[in-house]
Amino acid sequence: MSNIRDITLAPEGHKKIAWVEQHMPVLRSIREEFERDKPFLGKKIALSIHLEAKTAYLCKVLAAGGAEMFVTGCNPLSTQDDVAAALVEDGLTVYAWHGATSEEYRQHIRQTVSCGPHIVIDDGGDLVEMLHSEFPHLCENVIGGCEETTTGVKRLRARARDGALKFPMILVNDAQCKYLFDNRYGTGQSVWDGINRTTNLIVAGKTVVVCGYGWCGKGVAMRAKGLGAKVIVTEIDPIKAIEAIMDGFEVMPMLKAAKYGDFFVTVTGCRDVITKPHFELMKDGAILCNAGHFDVEVDVAGLREIAVEVKEQRHNIMGYRLPNGRWLSVLAEGRLVNLASGDGHPAEIMDMSFSIQALSARWLVERGVSQLINQVPREVDEDVALRKLRFEGCDIDTLTPAQKAYLESWAAE
Repeated sequence: MSNIRDITLAPEGHKKIAWVEQHMPVLRSIREEFERDKPFLGKKIALSIHLEAKTAYLCKVLAAGGAEMFVTGCNPLSTQDDVAAALVEDGLTVYAWHGATSEEYRQHIRQTVSCGPHIVIDDGGDLVEMLHSEFPHLCENVIGGCEETTTGVKRLRARARDGALKFPMILVNDAQCKYLFDNRYGTGQSVWDGINRTTNLIVAGKTVVVCGYGWCGKGVAMRAKGLGAKVIVTEIDPIKAIEAIMDGFEVMPMLKAAKYGDFFVTVTGCRDVITKPHFELMKDGAILCNAGHFDVEVDVAGLREIAVEVKEQRHNIMGYRLPNGRWLSVLAEGRLVNLASGDGHPAEIMDMSFSIQALSARWLVERGVSQLINQVPREVDEDVALRKLRFEGCDIDTLTPAQKAYLESWAAE
């Protein structure tokens, strides 16, 4: 039995799902195949991804393939209650609501994995962690799983390195059709959608400090530049730092950058990126937010400790007055700003990412994998790309036999 906030919200959720379905043609084409072939018939899928309309459509596509779906969110603030209600009305089992406490959030994951899944689809690693820590006896029934995001991939690799991973996983995050588009263009746009929607402030002429220059950081910096901001990048990787310089951005340590930023966006996947020494150097009115999976990048607890006054300045914005009289503002409690303060990535971007998820899940069921940690099969990546090109109305060249032979030969001619 589902556990959601309010089933009467379903009509609005159905509208949201129908809207994104219109803009996800690749996933629609996969749904048609799943409805015909029923690759998941008799299989249970436990899914933990940010529970909004695009995720809901992925769930419906998997269900169309015969799967019995058990669904929860992966962040207490990103679940949309109307979408959860719509899924329940469509016959899926959902355990999630917006604003869940930490214990409620874990209970929702607990309820989801207790179904005894054959396939797990995770975003950040909490579903996999719960299976291993509290339901180890269910792990032997798991055919495999798929991980959506960079943070979850890091946790999986660490678990596998320690010999503590009990079933195989496919790293969807590492597929080219995922990170080249979702992480860069998706994060870049959705982060600024969330910031602008929440603050209603201009970005042009401001200084934006982007902490981390991986694919997500690249997207955030690129969009900040496009909005007219001066961009400073902080990094720990010397190669990525050089890349940021070559892309036209200034690079400096966080302690130095703290003095200049009007907006700070953390995109590292690591903890304690912005802490007390940095807060004390920031200008009055500086705005801080996080686009990493967990709320550990901006030390909000440390900021609260040194603040002499704390107040809600606007919906989803908490203000902290420091002993020096300056106010700092934190968006969405330091959680994922693009989802806690917005609707996440554009539908067209998630069309590719979730198509990789759907086809990878089918691969696990029909073909299996030989290792614990697995990349997305190349043919799945290319399948999604070719479908996307077709729906974009684009054709590309193909190699002639002579060209193929030339590229595969060691000879000079």
